[in-house]
Parts: sequence; C-alpha cells; structure tokens
Amino acid sequence: LPEWWVRLGFPSTRPLRSWLVNLKERCTQLDDWIADPLNIPKVVDVSKLFNPQSFLTAIKQRCCQESAQELDKLQVFTEVTKRDVRQVDAPPREGAYVTGMYLEGARWDANSNSLEDSRPKEDFTRMPVVNCKAGPQSDREDKNVYLCPTYCVPTRRPYFVFSAQLRTKAPPAKWVLAGVALILDIGYNL
Repeated sequence: LPEWWVRLGFPSTRPLRSWLVNLKERCTQLDDWIADPLNIPKVVDVSKLFNPQSFLTAIKQRCCQESAQELDKLQVFTEVTKRDVRQVDAPPREGAYVTGMYLEGARWDANSNSLEDSRPKEDFTRMPVVNCKAGPQSDREDKNVYLCPTYCVPTRRPYFVFSAQLRTKAPPAKWVLAGVALILDIGYNL
C-alpha cells in the first residue's frame, strides 16, 4: 500500500487488492447502516469499522442512558454464542451482536463453550457471534475466565481494542503464556 494510504486509512496488513476488497465491504456495511440509522444492525462486523472502540463505547453509553449509571464505571462484557451470523434473526435484548473476530493461538470449542488448544497448522479460527454488552466494572477475578486482548491486526500493538472475557477450563495463565488474542483483521478471509 502507498505510505499515505496507510497513514490515512484503517489498520491493515493486507496487500493492495485484498485491501481494496476489504474497503468495499466496509463501505457496504456503512451504507446499509446509513439506510436505517436509528436501528443497530442485527449483527455488526466490528472488523469492518474504522474505530471499533467507538462502537463499544456506544454500547456503554446506551447502557448509561437505560440504567442511569456513570460511563466510566462500566465495562464491556462478552458472551460467546453458539450461533453463526446467518442464524441470528433478531438483535439481542441488551448490547449488540458482533462478528469479525478471529482467535490466534487457541480455538473456540462450541460444544464445551470454552477455549481449547488450537489444532496443528491452524493459525486463526473464526469466532461465532459474540454478544457485547455493558455492565458495572468488577474487581473480582473469575478463575474460569480469560481476559483475552483484542487487537485490530496480527501485529497487535498499537492497535489494542478491548479485553474480551472468554470461558476456559484451563487456568487463564496458560492462555497468557500462549499469547492468545482476538484479532479483527487477519489479512485474509478464512
């Protein structure tokens, strides 16, 4: 990509042709949203947003308005569903359904609904639809939850988005040592 495109565009590790296709998909998602601006789509592809943090902040702001809580006392919680995008027929009661996340360094087992070791020669695995909702921050640590960092691209820094809560049967330290992370744009389509 030309250097000034990289500076002005969204974070990506894609080659030019794939980058242009991705740009067109991003524009299509935004055009669909503009057609009905008062309603959040049933499933939002966060990997197609220029600034995914702003969408997550909007989820928190909506929770603030509904529950009269302070924005800085809320955080985004994630709940992994067992559904694919095509299986979602209505928006969630609270929060928003999101897609476009890929696990690096592990895989999501839909049967046990938890993190598992990745299979051989499998760099990334697609996550099912995730329900992102806001709730009060808690200092309590759950031993069966891994706070998985989410990044825009595989190079990770400086493109941190948020920490997703993923269930695990193994101690969370195992996934920290393995460098497990959620990536929004892996640079190619699975």
